[in-house]
Amino acid sequence: MTRLELEQVTDFGDFTRGTDLKEFLKEAYSNVASQSLSDVRLSPNGRHIHVIMRQPTSGLMTYDRYHKPHLMQCQKHADLMLTRSVPIVDVIYIAQSKEDGACVLAVIFENGKAEFWKFLECRPGWQLLQTVDLCNSPAAKVVSVCICGNFIVWCEERPSCESSCSNFKYCVCKQTIEVNEGGVSLGRLKIALFNNPRYTAITSGDLVYLLPDLTDAFKVFLAWSPEYDTFTVHSTCRGSLLMKSSNKESSDFKRLVAGCIGILSTINPPDICGFSPAGCGDLLLLLSTRWVCIMKRDGSLLKIYKLPDNCLGTGGTQNSLNMYNETLALTVGRTLFLIDAKCGLEIERISLKKEGLLFVNSLDSQSPQMLSETGLFIVTPRELDAKPNSIAVDSSTLLVEAVFEEACKYYQQRSLSSAQLTVEKLKKEGMFQAPISLAAILGDYLSNHKSKSAEKKSSGQERLMNSLEAELRSLVMLEDMKTSMVKASEKDVESYCESLVQQEICRLLSAEIDKENLQYLNSIFQLFPTESWHAVQAALQLECNGEGSLSSKASSELWKIILSPIQQTANFAHCNNQQKRATGNVVLPVFELLCHSIYKFQPGWMPRFVELAHQQAGTSSTSSWSYGVKESSESLPLYKRALMALPCKDQHLEVELLLCSQRPNAIMQALRILIEQRRWERATQVAEKFCRQSPFLNKEIFSALLCEVSQHRDLDPYLDLLWTLCPEDMSVTSILNIVLTNLPSSEQNSGPFEAHGGQVTIGLLKPLLRKVLQRETKPSQRYADILQSPTRPPPTPPRQAKGLPRLGAELDNELQETKQRASLEAQMTPQASLG
Repeated sequence: MTRLELEQVTDFGDFTRGTDLKEFLKEAYSNVASQSLSDVRLSPNGRHIHVIMRQPTSGLMTYDRYHKPHLMQCQKHADLMLTRSVPIVDVIYIAQSKEDGACVLAVIFENGKAEFWKFLECRPGWQLLQTVDLCNSPAAKVVSVCICGNFIVWCEERPSCESSCSNFKYCVCKQTIEVNEGGVSLGRLKIALFNNPRYTAITSGDLVYLLPDLTDAFKVFLAWSPEYDTFTVHSTCRGSLLMKSSNKESSDFKRLVAGCIGILSTINPPDICGFSPAGCGDLLLLLSTRWVCIMKRDGSLLKIYKLPDNCLGTGGTQNSLNMYNETLALTVGRTLFLIDAKCGLEIERISLKKEGLLFVNSLDSQSPQMLSETGLFIVTPRELDAKPNSIAVDSSTLLVEAVFEEACKYYQQRSLSSAQLTVEKLKKEGMFQAPISLAAILGDYLSNHKSKSAEKKSSGQERLMNSLEAELRSLVMLEDMKTSMVKASEKDVESYCESLVQQEICRLLSAEIDKENLQYLNSIFQLFPTESWHAVQAALQLECNGEGSLSSKASSELWKIILSPIQQTANFAHCNNQQKRATGNVVLPVFELLCHSIYKFQPGWMPRFVELAHQQAGTSSTSSWSYGVKESSESLPLYKRALMALPCKDQHLEVELLLCSQRPNAIMQALRILIEQRRWERATQVAEKFCRQSPFLNKEIFSALLCEVSQHRDLDPYLDLLWTLCPEDMSVTSILNIVLTNLPSSEQNSGPFEAHGGQVTIGLLKPLLRKVLQRETKPSQRYADILQSPTRPPPTPPRQAKGLPRLGAELDNELQETKQRASLEAQMTPQASLG
């Protein structure tokens, strides 16, 4: 058994002026007004400790851990001890472009001046390389600074800036910086953000987090990429709210946050009590709610661990936190917490004699290290002898406890009393017999399962155990898998995780899903997207055949749950995609959740999946394809639900989803999108396919494409196909009306050099008009028996029929009109223009 404990590395005896350092740290840890732990900096390798002095005079004290007596005797040796009339803002280390084992220390002053110092073993102490001015304005005051890649970033106050509010008189600037043997080279200064509040700049990977001053109550903070000039607005309760790219030279803070003003009025985020970069663009946060969270670079807020009550309530308590590989270390007052960052479990809680400041040593970044007023400490593991009489925790005990906890939550939801129901009350008072009976059955099953020598049960109990055999076996296997995951290697954990996710998703989809289970299912898809996608394929038994269609062997009951209408309790907001990304906590129904997963891993399957869902919905009584019902949030067509589930706008996929719906309005909408995109080949394919299905669609599609023919010549290669799609009831007059109505205005080609050949001509329309005229001049089938010469005389008509003379007159009139149209066709020339 292993236990973690603190081991002292040094008591400052090795440091230069170690007594002075002890006195300063004693004042800092005692919360003396003049000094605090925020004034202490350590070098990346832990050799130098820098102390920023505030009172009685401003300055910098540096303490060397490995000082050498012969260097101290040298007159040219210079420890970095600065005394200035201008306050020091911060000291930061900058890696050299040409690595020689040394870093450059930048000392940033409030007036914008920066001094660059270098320490080498072979030379006597610290040497000043260069002094530069960061700010353009002499009235500017630097309040925070950091290094991000090859950029130096700072936040400065500009009193001369005209601003309606004194809190928004700051700006964020950046400058490229390069350190070499010759000195320091700075690039052009750029103001990236202005009219912003006072920010503390923190570097994490390639991002800079701009956190509001701990004394200011502001609802948002920013993540900024200096390389790409992209800003992301975050809050401590919802994660990412908005992301914007800066196309201009600089961004206005007020305009930046204007897009999320509505959300800000509805939230009350907790305050930030502590922070630390976690690497790779992540940021550790200690919130006033006692939660320790990680703000991921993608904008998601991950809760890790919640501190015990009253931890942050003690006045004057100082805290620090840092990430060491997968271990989170946190000091609150005189307690050191070590947390497993992957699962949020507390590894160790160590009581400290004195308060400490955590730091990361670049030479040993895996082990938590701490600076205290008594010395430097490191956390080391220590093996403990296992007690011979220690009792291992039985899995049956854990399962029985889980039964009571689940039952406690179940009954609490349905209780009318406000009193909190606990597991102890559930056991002792015997209020409910169901969990007690289930726990007894489970315990009996596990004991007999282990002993394998159970006595013969009564017939009733034997039948009960046989009926529950499958559920009990599944429950035991699940618990065994959890135990195996704790002991497994990293490679085996992935397979266990995939199996566990598959079991959970199949379990959730095997019954009606309520609000709590739906939220749980959403969280599984968010935390394990790849494993969830594999679980969906296995649960639905999806197969893609060679013809491009999907098939499923899942039961109709499973499809009924998947295609169930949108629940009101699910809080599924039918809003645009930007609002979905802004809120960040929308709970998707099952069908939308599956569409979201398919779009991420197999976007080409989306139309086929919707077609498959349509087929399954046709055989289900809960089909959302209700043509006679007015559409609402609970009776939307499946294709609209799939469109709403898309995380971003994809017009190509949108067209395919509209077409697979087989609805006339959706098909016309898809055709209009294809026309707007000028995808003529695909548009004619759609027209050819759907014109045969419905006379109404045939007329609408042909009219829409004929309008495009009237306006440009892009459809010339497809005219032969288009003329074959002409509806039977379309006349020459209606065709000419459509063409003349949609001809482009003559004002568009009013220049001196008019481009000829851009409009439609009679020659292009001649095949269509000839076809329609021939169809109109063809004798009507109503009079076919009269035009034919019968071999036998027709039977004598009844005396009551009196309409024959009038019928003959109608025939003569129609034949006369046919001759006139034929002569009109002969006079038409291909070169005649309609304009």
